[in-house]
This record gives sequence, structure tokens and C-alpha cells, in this order.
Amino acid sequence: MKTHIGPAIRLTVVLLVLLSVIYPLVVAGIATFAPGGGKGETITVNGRVVGYKRVGQAFTEDRYFNSRPSAVDYNAAGSGGSNKGPSNANYLKTVQARIDTFLAHNPGVRKEDIPSELVTASGSGLDPDLSPAGAKIQIARIAKIRGISADRLNQLVDEHTEGPLLGLFGPSKVNVLQVNVALDALK
Repeated sequence: MKTHIGPAIRLTVVLLVLLSVIYPLVVAGIATFAPGGGKGETITVNGRVVGYKRVGQAFTEDRYFNSRPSAVDYNAAGSGGSNKGPSNANYLKTVQARIDTFLAHNPGVRKEDIPSELVTASGSGLDPDLSPAGAKIQIARIAKIRGISADRLNQLVDEHTEGPLLGLFGPSKVNVLQVNVALDALK
């Protein structure tokens, strides 16, 4: 038994140093080369940080593109989904309430035309993006409130649509914060 305790203690100490000191330092060093220096990529307007590019925020005013709902109220400290499935009665009530709210704020839109991401939360609860269809279905409302032509808003959404990674991986998406900042910049 004594022959096993010494190597086990040495292995534990080596792994402790490797995995709790060296590895985190290497990851932090690599992160400094990422956008934002590993602290997150911020979006700044007039010298003031208005948000993080890759963390969703609540936009509920009718004059803005609405965000995807969040199961964690956009709290980045505790991301996560709701863990409620499509057979859960409370979940179905929540989704129906979101549909009813969306239809009330977007007259002329039919229920079956609403993209699912506008009424369901993402797995992380912090999704900053919508599909182009999710953004474009809101254009009529925003155009009416802001007095901007729908064609100009379609162009704005197209300008802020990011294609799939390397043209192959993932869907096209529109960052809600970026498009709303650009929307405020329109005169």
C-alpha cells in the first residue's frame, strides 16, 4: 500500500499544478488574441459601451428590433435554458403569451409566419442573434413607428446579416444589438 501512496500523491500534485495553474494561464494567454482581448467584444456608441456583441439583451420597445426571449432574463452570470419541454403546460402557456404579445405589437403578421426564435428562448438564454426572417418580420412595425421606409430597413437588415461561418457552417444571422445601434444612427 505504501508503494502506491507516494506516486498517487505526486501525480495529484502534478495534475493540480497542471490543470489549475498552467492550463488556465495558457487559455487566458490565448484569449488575449481574441476580439476584446478575452474580456468580450463590446459595442460602443459615442464613447459609451452599450453592450457586448455576443451576449443577448432585452429590446422590447416597439421602435427597436426585439430580441429572442431569454429564460434567464439575459443574466450572463447564470445562463441556461428553462428545461421545459413542448409537452409542459406552463411552457406552452408562456410561448402562447409571447405569440399573443408579438401579434398585438405587429398587426398584419399571421401566427404561422412568426419565426420560432421570436417566441422561444435559446438553450443559453443569451442568444444575441436572430435569423434574417426574424428581423424582417418586425420591419413593418418599426417603419411605421420611426417613419423610415420599409425598403431602407430591409437594406439595414441585409447590411447587418452575417453569413454562415466559412460559407458552410451554421445559419445566417443578424446581431440584434448591432442592428439596433445602426437603427438609432439613421436620421
